[in-house]
Amino acid sequence: MNANGPTADIRLVPAKLEALRPTQITVGYHEVRAKRAHWKSLDRKARAQAIATHWFPAVLGPGNAHFVVDHHHLGLALIEEGVREVKTMVLRDLSWLEPDMFWRMMEHYQWVHPFGPDGARHDYDRLPKTLTELVDDPYRSLAGELRRVGGYAKDAAPFSEFLWADYLRSKVPEKRIRKNFDKALGQALACAHEADARYLPGWSGPMPTT
Repeated sequence: MNANGPTADIRLVPAKLEALRPTQITVGYHEVRAKRAHWKSLDRKARAQAIATHWFPAVLGPGNAHFVVDHHHLGLALIEEGVREVKTMVLRDLSWLEPDMFWRMMEHYQWVHPFGPDGARHDYDRLPKTLTELVDDPYRSLAGELRRVGGYAKDAAPFSEFLWADYLRSKVPEKRIRKNFDKALGQALACAHEADARYLPGWSGPMPTT
């Protein structure tokens, strides 16, 4: 999600999509479907251009695995569309670190988000081993679409959509998201500018008066 941090080691390396290691547990599958639909709309030349220009930022970790820190939704969409290889942009080589220190550094640079679909934090060994093991979080779908329709502004803060997803958990019933996504989005939009959301990245509601 967030590619901030030291960049001295940056280089481009081809990688198999199926071998990329996620650094989060969930995605919003609504967003994955949208990316699949966009891919289907591209001709052969445009697809080649998209692959050439969409680099997957990654950190080289234990076992020389590529741990991707962004583009999880795109990666899953491409796998489901039959794409096998992409280019990774290696941000750091931390493959020489012991696993405990590796994850400590990943957290230090805000390159990992080990939270499940209920918003609870998990141990790092609960992270999926492949992109196809990512779990759908309907609130992440709702938060992503909420930003797209102007409910809040795009922000550089790490995992901002996940923070909005956690906020929406107490605002919109999960059953409504699954049954009528548009209605759930309308409800989310109505509460996105409330004062109690002002701590969230990209919030654009009126400041409370004192």
